[in-house]
Amino acid sequence: MAPAAMTFASSLSDAQPVPFWLEDPGKPAALPALTGDERTDLLVVGGGYSGLWTALLAKERDPRRDVVLVEGREVGWAASGRNGGFCAASLTHGLANGLARWPDDLARLEELGARNLDAIEAAVARYGIDCDFERTGEIDVATEPYQLDELRALHEEAGRLGFGGLELLDRDAVRAEVDSPTFLGGLWDRQGVAMLHPARLAWGLKRACLDLGVRIYENTRALDLSPAGAGMAVRTSYGRVFARRIALGTNVFPSLVKRIRPYTVPVYDYALMTEPLSPAQREAIGWRNRQGLGDSANQFHYFRITADDRILWGGYDAVYPYGGKVTAEMDHRPETYLKLAGQFFACFPQLEGLRFTHAWGGAIDTCSRFSAFFGTAHGGKVAYAAGYTGLGVGATRFGGDVMLDLLDGERTERTELAMVRKKPLPFPPEPVAWAGIGLTKWSLARADARGGRRNLWLRTMDRLGLGFDS
Repeated sequence: MAPAAMTFASSLSDAQPVPFWLEDPGKPAALPALTGDERTDLLVVGGGYSGLWTALLAKERDPRRDVVLVEGREVGWAASGRNGGFCAASLTHGLANGLARWPDDLARLEELGARNLDAIEAAVARYGIDCDFERTGEIDVATEPYQLDELRALHEEAGRLGFGGLELLDRDAVRAEVDSPTFLGGLWDRQGVAMLHPARLAWGLKRACLDLGVRIYENTRALDLSPAGAGMAVRTSYGRVFARRIALGTNVFPSLVKRIRPYTVPVYDYALMTEPLSPAQREAIGWRNRQGLGDSANQFHYFRITADDRILWGGYDAVYPYGGKVTAEMDHRPETYLKLAGQFFACFPQLEGLRFTHAWGGAIDTCSRFSAFFGTAHGGKVAYAAGYTGLGVGATRFGGDVMLDLLDGERTERTELAMVRKKPLPFPPEPVAWAGIGLTKWSLARADARGGRRNLWLRTMDRLGLGFDS
């Protein structure tokens, strides 16, 4: 092993292979599993953000509605407790993706996204959820000249369309915010992103649901779905739930509506967490305004500073397992941790000697248009939302509202959106999916190395509205 690689490896020698957030001492005890039969107005399947927001909103809309939530493991154990804690207003995976896919609806989508983030902030305050919520915004940083050109063009387009709140930063301005020799400029969305502790948000939503009367069963896996009289039934390991309506918030896990499964694939994403920075290390990098950051490459990193002055550094590798299987073995990937450590010290050489305390991974539900899709099944008795592609911390609340609109048969400003009415293109079966995703990843890496120039494969994918991202 080369000396530099040995240095990076030594920074990982004490890293625990567990998600940092889930080790928090405030983690609540698991609730008992369902045994026997339950009957309810609304059954929510999934105890991540998607299911929790849906259950909470259902009770806020109608306190008399009886709501049950079942979760296969513990609330927040999967993506909701493993992510970077970026809570974005964007419902479209960023302004550029929204412009490319829904230009006619974009103004409404931006407005709805801003209202959704405000509502999340209000709910955190209303229910007393201690999740380190900070409305700091996010800076997209350029590390290559072509990326700076793209950020300038996006800033100009946003201004032309009347979308404010984006500030273009030159090299000196961005390094005055967060100092890295790799930063050439940035685009700061001051109001559209909050930073938070993701697991504490999930646990706080769990407590809020319980306080409103939602019955939550953990370690209760939903096995299958079938009609039952005027409603539906879900079979679990030790019982059944009979419900008038069902909302599916299973996201990366195989949907109980089998025809929906080809629309998502799991992508494994990985992250590192450092030890707390010393005052001298904080001074060396600045970061006084505590924004989230992401670089603008196709294979990108996301990074943020925590309440106790650690740095979370994640992204870059997006690993698709053949056949789309979600397995515990994929939650850890030492070769990716080593790669991320080297990239971290290339970004922040002034932090040489800093050590990582945690290293982990998890699966994200990705769809070909990078943002959630929605629909119903079984004559409108079942609703689903999936495909958030890494932006589910905030957008899942919007998805919960959409599912409730659909289940209630309401025509709203949300259900009229093209994003809600139309689905993305599905992924092909294996081995075509494996080959296509592999070729796409290779092409994206090549574009990063060639000044952003996209090859014929990527240009064809763009024309077809297909993509692959984490």
